[in-house]
Amino acid sequence: MASVVVAAVQAGSVLFDTPATLAKGEHFIREAAAGGARLVVLPEAFVGGYPKGVDFGVTVGSRTAEGRELFRRYREAAIAVPGPETAQLAELSGQLGVDLVIGVIERDGGTLYCTALFFTSAAGLVAKHRKLLPTAAERYLWGQGDGSTMPAVRSEYGVLGAAICWENYLPLFRQAMYAKGIDIWCAPTVDDRDQWQATMRHIALEGRCFVISANQYLTRADLPADVHPLQGDSPDTVLINGGSTIISPLGEILTGPARAGETVLLAELDLTDRDRSFLDFDPVGHYSRPDIFTLTVNESPQHTVTRTD
Repeated sequence: MASVVVAAVQAGSVLFDTPATLAKGEHFIREAAAGGARLVVLPEAFVGGYPKGVDFGVTVGSRTAEGRELFRRYREAAIAVPGPETAQLAELSGQLGVDLVIGVIERDGGTLYCTALFFTSAAGLVAKHRKLLPTAAERYLWGQGDGSTMPAVRSEYGVLGAAICWENYLPLFRQAMYAKGIDIWCAPTVDDRDQWQATMRHIALEGRCFVISANQYLTRADLPADVHPLQGDSPDTVLINGGSTIISPLGEILTGPARAGETVLLAELDLTDRDRSFLDFDPVGHYSRPDIFTLTVNESPQHTVTRTD
């Protein structure tokens, strides 16, 4: 296969309403498929939500009853993996003939994880990646992933991997994923800063891979009326301002960054571009200096028990 059309969906969750979010996701996935996409990437925490500006009543050394109730609602909106919601996404993937990488909030017992799920049209849910290190206040919402969920998913158009939001800043994680031969680097995120664009271009250049960064576009109107983000209560207040983009292995922007609301970005990838990029750089080959540097990766599960409830 010489080329493939891919899509980055830029859309916001309907916070605390997982059925409505799934319906919204289906709308955009169908739009991407109608545009010819074989791979569709959706943002970080799309299913389950990214509650930007909400503090859950947490301060150092203290939690509130109101915050605990808000967390209960957030946990209720999270999904089991596998579960009914993943079955719904797998059916959609097979029906449309598209592969999906989608950010979810995963519920495993009493712990939530920020997770990226991989679906193929032929096999449904095939892999998941749990975010290794939640950032700042995310740490009181989500647990840490481990090395057992760092998949490299093979497809007829290349090997897929995922790094969620600020995981993309972890140099050793990037190197571990490069060593798996990632052709298409999926970056579900909620980072809407201009600086994020430099990170995405750097990873494309460093990894000699295509990068698909899918970000949420979230407004105050997507939150329930009784939830009050720090940014204010005006319905048109933008909480997450997009910036989705698709980039070539030489750091060329193929489309994006998108800022004007919810949208689907499409790009046709010339898969031979990765071969051309190796002329002068290969991060795990002729530019890696294994005589000096080594990287040891622990990919064993670190959780002692898995529960479902």
